[in-house]
Amino acid sequence: QVQLVESGGGLVQPGGSLRLSCAASGSIFRHMGWYRQGPGKERELVAIITSGGNTNYADSVKGRFTISRDNAKNTMLLQMNTLKPEDTAVYYCHAQTILIQDYWGQGTQVTVSS
Repeated sequence: QVQLVESGGGLVQPGGSLRLSCAASGSIFRHMGWYRQGPGKERELVAIITSGGNTNYADSVKGRFTISRDNAKNTMLLQMNTLKPEDTAVYYCHAQTILIQDYWGQGTQVTVSS
């Protein structure tokens, strides 16, 4: 059973930081990434990382967010710095297995507000 378990969401003031974690199990993963969906918005890609460590970021988070992964532990992190109110969203962990199957976490709420 493939399972993605997220943690680290919460309430933070603008300019603050949060670190999201995704613990994946049950498979070997090719790509992993973070997506988010703000109120009334479509789900959008935040950042992705391949098993080889290549990364890609949405323009809106470049320079502020850092994605990383530990392949041995099948964990993925999203370090979010200099958070803005527009970063408020439900953040979802995503992972694609080597069999090209896609899985999603349950989502974790990030709220940036003063």
